[in-house]
Amino acid sequence: MIRKKVLVTGGAGFVGSHLCERLLREGNEVVCLDNYFTGQKQNVVHLLDNPYFELVRHDVTMPFFIEVDEIFNLACPASPIHYQYNPIKTIKTSVMGAINMLGLAKRIKAKVLQASTSEVYGDPKVHPQVESYWGHVNPIGQRSCYDEGKRAAETLFVDYHKQNKVRIKIIRIFNTYGPRMHPNDGRVVSNFIVQALHNKDITIYGDGSQTRSFQYVDDLIEGMIRLMASGEEFTGPVNIGNPNEFTIIELAEKVIKLTGSKSNIVRMPLPSDDPTQRQPDISLAKKELGWEPKVQLEEGLIRTIDYFKSIV
Repeated sequence: MIRKKVLVTGGAGFVGSHLCERLLREGNEVVCLDNYFTGQKQNVVHLLDNPYFELVRHDVTMPFFIEVDEIFNLACPASPIHYQYNPIKTIKTSVMGAINMLGLAKRIKAKVLQASTSEVYGDPKVHPQVESYWGHVNPIGQRSCYDEGKRAAETLFVDYHKQNKVRIKIIRIFNTYGPRMHPNDGRVVSNFIVQALHNKDITIYGDGSQTRSFQYVDDLIEGMIRLMASGEEFTGPVNIGNPNEFTIIELAEKVIKLTGSKSNIVRMPLPSDDPTQRQPDISLAKKELGWEPKVQLEEGLIRTIDYFKSIV
């Protein structure tokens, strides 16, 4: 077996730490880069004894020099609370981070994967969302620093591929949940679970009829690994998400049931530019990667609730 050397930016984050684990399990050498803005050392502390794992504190808005075979560019705060806290920093991380990682990949002839997002579709006029849909995004709204940052990163990846022959992969990630989510990251699954475990009111924005499709983190990691290993001619973008669609109210009721909570559901005003529907069309992932999610919502929620019980 040839041991690949892999760089994971944002590797101490929720998704990044699961990816580092998987890459090590497959016998690779992993360099994990993180500035700990939202990532946490405790997410990867159990990997530090592995001689093939290296943890580096670094911000992707600054150039980084290393020799690796593959780069997974995951660095960017992904929850509204965190990316709206410092919107200029968020868009710089997406754009300058992409430029720095693409420049590195160009110099060392590495393959590079961009973790993009379903947010490039904005509040979609097409349902479910297909990769050919250009999106419906407010360029000057509260969420724009994240949405437009990721859209610009995709542009950069495609142009580096066309102009400089950089080997690229673009994955559009839909709502993902699982162990190691930050308990205060403001995402709907972690919010509901933490509120339910404390028997506090579960807050729903709007009437709860807006929909989301939730994928378990292990399914996402499998999609990432398959995309990186796919043929050179397939660059993406490709949707990776669970196509089963649930309303927010259904999710809240499921969490209350699975935790045995005494929480009540309370409604708050809907934030601006909050998408009303979110559901991936995953036909391309099935066709090109032979990928589809294996873990359904109830099973994934049980695993995630067990994790939160151990930390809250």
